[in-house]
Amino acid sequence: MGLGVFSASTAQDEAIAAGIVTAVNKGVGAARPFFDHLAVEAASGSRLNVTNNCAWLFSRYTYLREQFREKVASVKDTSLYKIEKLVTTMPDGAKVESFSDLTFSDLQEARWIGIAAIDAFFSWTEHVLIHLGILCGNIKTGEDVARLADSEWSEKVKAAIDLSVEKETKDIYEELLEVRRQVRNYMAHGAFGKQGEAFQFHSATGAVPVNLTDPQGRSRFSMWSVPSFDEPKAIEVAETFVAKLWEGERAPAKLYLEEAGLQVILTYASDGTYAHAMFSEEDMEHFIKSLTHEIDNAANMDW
Repeated sequence: MGLGVFSASTAQDEAIAAGIVTAVNKGVGAARPFFDHLAVEAASGSRLNVTNNCAWLFSRYTYLREQFREKVASVKDTSLYKIEKLVTTMPDGAKVESFSDLTFSDLQEARWIGIAAIDAFFSWTEHVLIHLGILCGNIKTGEDVARLADSEWSEKVKAAIDLSVEKETKDIYEELLEVRRQVRNYMAHGAFGKQGEAFQFHSATGAVPVNLTDPQGRSRFSMWSVPSFDEPKAIEVAETFVAKLWEGERAPAKLYLEEAGLQVILTYASDGTYAHAMFSEEDMEHFIKSLTHEIDNAANMDW
């Protein structure tokens, strides 16, 4: 839609229109520092809405999770040594035999889908944990949101969940922390290996794997290995985390974030509105009904 400058198509009018466009563009450029300042001022407060893509991101994860499970279930024989012979007849009548390890191919595809599902899970958590932190009253300004968005995954978890009082959740979190580290090393950082094994040290006893980073952070390089994750187990842990995330006092947040799909309003985090709505699922349902009614009125200009 934007702004258009139109003329009667005479040469003089076209020149004037072009001059107007040039002046407007210069004005926009000159005004940019002011609007940047306005954005900074706005972000420092709580008069902001935070876009909610929780349901969309979770749907992406569940889609890939189901694709992974279906692919694994389709592999009837897990033997990697089952070879299928294919015979192809060429145009000249000659027959060519080729051999295919279909089971290995299926398992490889299942692993790819599984890793994609795990990556989608962490993508969803990166998003939903910030929104959950707002509803729980731990995040109240745009600066808080921006800071947390740039923080490590572990900081997002701690903003939404008090791990000091949830031992079982803390154990699941620590398992996921290791899975996340390995997935990021394997997928985002060049696929050297799930444990970061990028080198083989020429030792007197032969080639010894050297990892890029020590999982405990004690050294830049390490020869110590840690248990490597497998996709089914990682997804199982992820599913347990999802269940724990929506348990107890956080249950009302699921109604707001995933079922209603409403934007998160930082003003409500500051003035106690969300705190009241989070008392129970019934309170949250009442609040959602009231808020959606207001949103509908605004959209219909019925105020």
